[in-house]
Amino acid sequence: MPEIQAFRGIRYDLGHVGSLSDVVAPPYDVIGPELQEELYKKHPCNVVRLILNRVEPGDDDEANNRYTRAARFLKNWQSEGVLFTEADPAVYVYHQQFSYAGVMHTRRGFMARLKLSPFGQGQVFPHEQTMSGPKIDRLMLTAVCRANLSQVFGLYPNPAHEAQNLLEDAIAGSIPVEATDHLGVVHRLWPVTDVSVISAVASLLGPKPVFIADGHHRYETACNYREQVYDSGFLSKEHPANFVLMHLVAMEDPGLIVLPTQRLFRGVPLMTSDELRAKLGDCFTTRPAGEGPELARTAWEEIQTGRDQAVLGLFTQKDRRWLIAELTNAGRAKLAELAKDHNQDWRELGVSILHRLVIENLLRCTDLPKPQYVHLIEEVIDGLATGEYPLAALVMPATVDHIRTISLGGERMPAKSTYFYPKLLSGLVINPLD
Repeated sequence: MPEIQAFRGIRYDLGHVGSLSDVVAPPYDVIGPELQEELYKKHPCNVVRLILNRVEPGDDDEANNRYTRAARFLKNWQSEGVLFTEADPAVYVYHQQFSYAGVMHTRRGFMARLKLSPFGQGQVFPHEQTMSGPKIDRLMLTAVCRANLSQVFGLYPNPAHEAQNLLEDAIAGSIPVEATDHLGVVHRLWPVTDVSVISAVASLLGPKPVFIADGHHRYETACNYREQVYDSGFLSKEHPANFVLMHLVAMEDPGLIVLPTQRLFRGVPLMTSDELRAKLGDCFTTRPAGEGPELARTAWEEIQTGRDQAVLGLFTQKDRRWLIAELTNAGRAKLAELAKDHNQDWRELGVSILHRLVIENLLRCTDLPKPQYVHLIEEVIDGLATGEYPLAALVMPATVDHIRTISLGGERMPAKSTYFYPKLLSGLVINPLD
């Protein structure tokens, strides 16, 4: 069963850094070169120097590289008082207030240490595939810094919100630390040190499964760190390396928003919508949805309104036309044949239909460059206006219910099946692994 613990987190001393907004950052995997440079300029102690340190001239040996430089920053900031260690073990209530589709939302959760268990051996479940490159990168950073610099995002079932409500009562009337990120999302944090409250929350979480929403690479890295760094086999049950920093949100939280991840493909042969329709054959029924990249809005509105995973929007750059493609029974039978290694729930996902059936089989594109992943329709339109992408696909996002069902079935979704908005901030609290 999942075990959570309070811990003495490492946090920024606002007396040293001033505004918390100046020293926090989004997760490393959504920081591009421009944002990295912006964060570097924002404050000399911005957490980006830890989670995504720049490659510098001379980074050519084990003693001098971006990982060892991050470790030196972490050590120096602690010794200089830029970072302090919490006096008492705490769990950290974390709210994110944001606007989506013109409506204000608040997503509520809390951060704690979660006992590690390899996927398939406990009550922690993944839902997406991972790649080796990011895990190697995060393992190197974890090994030299000996800390979880960013949290994993986990979901747990709790329809009555008993665990979160206990924590909300504990922080009532308390003033949080607060930061606003580059997207205007407001992040608020409260430490809770009351032992009785923490114990009650841990008891409520104990029998519940935890599903990884975001941070699969970080979770697997934590497991690898425990195994590779402490391969002698001697590790006390309470050693911090047995745990990972986890942000936990109830699956029923009204502020839980899952955005779509649309695909802009490179490497696909240029074709017209008629040529695409012919390739889709009897696996899909199709109908035209307009001409020009800007018609993405109309196509997406139709797909989103129907909320059907089996309906895709496809754009062909050669004639700049959109098609709405709906999976047929023949298409379902074909996908079942192609994906015998996956269950029915997996085969019903829009991303599975798109990648396994359309891209890999019907279009016979098996060695493509990684697609450009975007989340907003305006980003789709802007990308297609460049003429760089021969094919675009609009696909419904997987839901929280999909995550639960597919994870419990022992499956993993294709990469980028979900995008939980907004991202969690790095730099609010660090979990030491010493």
